[in-house]
Amino acid sequence: MSVNVQQFIKTQLEAVWTEDAWIVPISRALADVTAKQAAWQPPGEGDTNSIWQLVNHMNYYNDEVLHRLKGISIPAKTTTNTSTFGEVGDPQDEAGWQRTREHAFELYEQLQAHLSSMQDEDYVKEYEGRPQWKLIARWISHDSYHNGQIVLIRKLQNSWPTTIWP
Repeated sequence: MSVNVQQFIKTQLEAVWTEDAWIVPISRALADVTAKQAAWQPPGEGDTNSIWQLVNHMNYYNDEVLHRLKGISIPAKTTTNTSTFGEVGDPQDEAGWQRTREHAFELYEQLQAHLSSMQDEDYVKEYEGRPQWKLIARWISHDSYHNGQIVLIRKLQNSWPTTIWP
């Protein structure tokens, strides 16, 4: 059996975002998270991000990746990585949190749709001096990394279920 680049990337993307398999997907990590939980910051010195901030950060870069894959300029490029996390979030703003969360899944759907339209030769095309496949590989790893942080924060706040699989 041979696997093409598109199938491989689709499998990786589904594992990170939607498929309950080897790792907890983002869809499960963000399921039933309230604004209060999303705005909670772990105690500690220095920058500790809330779930809300992590999703803001992922949304920023997922939007950037989508623009790069489409070959169009990025509308509002920030000057620092730190600014992509935004504010902690208002624990009382349930509608605002749900918009942020929904935007994450909208971006995922748009990225998945665009990736499905790509041909193998598109993955070696360059954008700003880098091949698309490298951008995609790093983006999927980036989302997986921050998903792990979200799960850890939920465990620290005791909002993560004791068991998630029967």
